[in-house]
Parts: sequence; structure tokens; C-alpha cells
Amino acid sequence: MPPTHMRAWLLTGHGDFAALEYRSDVRVPEPGPGEVLVRVRAAAVNNTDINLRVGWYGQDAAGGGTADGGSGRDGDVAGAAGWSGAPVAFPLIQGADACGEITAVGSGVCTDRIGERVIVNPVLGPPLRTTDGAPRYLGSDCNGAFAEFLAVPAGNAVRIRSRLSDEELASFPCSYSAAETMLTRAHVCRGDDVLVTGASGGVGTAAVQLAVRRGARVIAVAAANKAASLEALGAARVVARNEDLVAQLGRESIDAVIDVVGGGSFAALLAVLKRGGRYAVAGAIGGAVVQLDLRTVYLKDLTFYGCTIPDPDVFVNLVRYIEALEIRPVIAGTFALQALPSAQRTFLEKAHVGKFILRV
Repeated sequence: MPPTHMRAWLLTGHGDFAALEYRSDVRVPEPGPGEVLVRVRAAAVNNTDINLRVGWYGQDAAGGGTADGGSGRDGDVAGAAGWSGAPVAFPLIQGADACGEITAVGSGVCTDRIGERVIVNPVLGPPLRTTDGAPRYLGSDCNGAFAEFLAVPAGNAVRIRSRLSDEELASFPCSYSAAETMLTRAHVCRGDDVLVTGASGGVGTAAVQLAVRRGARVIAVAAANKAASLEALGAARVVARNEDLVAQLGRESIDAVIDVVGGGSFAALLAVLKRGGRYAVAGAIGGAVVQLDLRTVYLKDLTFYGCTIPDPDVFVNLVRYIEALEIRPVIAGTFALQALPSAQRTFLEKAHVGKFILRV
């Protein structure tokens, strides 16, 4: 039987690191009907955790990036909201990525699942839904993985058979789901020239590998000192993020752009797209507000994809890729659960390649 109380990080409101409170007396959740209780062994740090904490998702929030995510200066806290746009119910346990094992089940779930090693799909299905029917996101719309236990719908705890460590498996769910969703929506296929921005981050390193897996030729945008790491993941070329993309690649040279940066590079990303090119976005770490010339969109017959909710088969496919060793984890460093603020501070320095992991 699981204990009655656990260690967890509580987000008590929008703001800086002072809004995070480490507790050892948080009640362990009880799995409801159709749910399972997962003992978390490892969790990962993501941009979405910091964006939510500083109030960046609110409609009234400033349009900047996440570079000042530790200070809380990016968001208008008075108009802040959660990942789905609804106000956040505090206190909240954040954390979108989890690997662990099932220790208890709610009614309607077979007890044979107890003991399964699982990774958690962070986009939660029934019975957890927002009031408007949209899926809830783990660690934003409901309690997440920065704790010793979490309860999720049974279908979201996906069994995995792998020799990878808990820390390695925890690096996959959020970033790789986002990357695979963008590649799927943008119909990336063999022979495509694909540009990946923010290529050294969690979603970026995932997108590089997953696009190469599809047979695409990947051009990665990242800091120049990270080029060797990205080439080792399969990138055919790395363009330094301070370089002029149009000068480096030429106009109308790219079939699809996989973007998590936005900001000032947006116009150049559209300029390098071929006629009929595809642009997919699932982040805006360089700035959420961009300038768009509509003539570029319609005269070049471009297609835009906003990517948030993955298609149903994305996570199932992702688990299959992991088990078949077709993709690999990229770990920048590990921290103990109680060192979450230190992990986020290091994350915000943007000097890393891959994901930072918390050992729970």
C-alpha cells in the first residue's frame, strides 16, 4: 500500500521562485474510477512549467519569451491563466513528464496493472476534461509529476518495456509528443528538407531525431557550440542562431519548418520556405508576438499548423519508437526532486542540449 503522505512541490501562485513551496506532508492522491496511482521515479523540466508559473499563458500576458522565467517579469500576473486558458487552481503540483510504476488502481481498472512500468501521456483523456471539453494537461490543469505519486486516467499510464533508466524515459513524453505532433501535422516525409528551430532544447532534439527517422534532411538552428551534439543526433547541417537564415540557406529552400522559437526570426522562417511549404509551431521561447505579411502566406501557398493536442496515435507510436531504439534520450543533467529551483535556473541559462531530469 502507498503511504498516506508524500513529498511534492506546490505552486502557490503566479510569480518567481518564491511561488514554489517544497512540502513533505502532501496527501497521496487516491485513484478514482478509471484511474491508476503512479509512483513517480523521475520527472523532467519543461518550458511549460516556467511559463505557467510566471503567468505567460494568460491572454493579457506580455508577448516576450521565457528568458526571464525565473523572475516572473514575462507575464501579466493579474491576467494570468493556465495552459488551457482557464485560471489555475492553486496550490498546484506541476510537472508534465513522468516515468514510474503503477502502485494502485481505481474501480474499473484491472489489478493486474499494479507493478507495470509506465510513462505518462501528459494530455489527459476521460474522465479528466476541462469544462469546455478540452483535454487537461498534466501539471497545468491538474496535479502533475513534481511529487512522489500522481493519479492519472489508466489510459494515460502507458506500459513500456525498455532497458533505459527511469531518468532517460522521463525525458520523452512532453517534448517528443510535441515534436512528433508537429512533424505529423506538417506531413514531413522522406526527402523533405526540414528546418528545426531551438534545436538544442527538449523539443528540438526530439524533432531532429524524429525527422531523421522519417527520412528527412534536417537543418538545425542552435548556438554554434552545440553543432557537434546535433550532428550526432542526425542533423545534416547546423546554422548558428545568430546567423542570417536567408543568407545561409537561400530563399525557398525548405519544405517544412518546425518552430518553437518565433520572435524576431519568424519572417526569415517564412522566407526560406518553398512555395507550398508547411510551417508548424508548438512554442514561442523567442517571443509570442510576431510580424506577418499576409502576402507571403497566400502568394506562396503556405500552410500553417498550430500544434497543441496530439493525434491519438502519436503517443502510442512514440512508445513503439522508444522500445525499438529508433530514438534516444538526450539528458543534459539530473537533479534531486528537492532541487527543482536549481534545475529551473540551470534550464533558463539555455546552455544545455536536451532535458534536465528530476530524480524522485
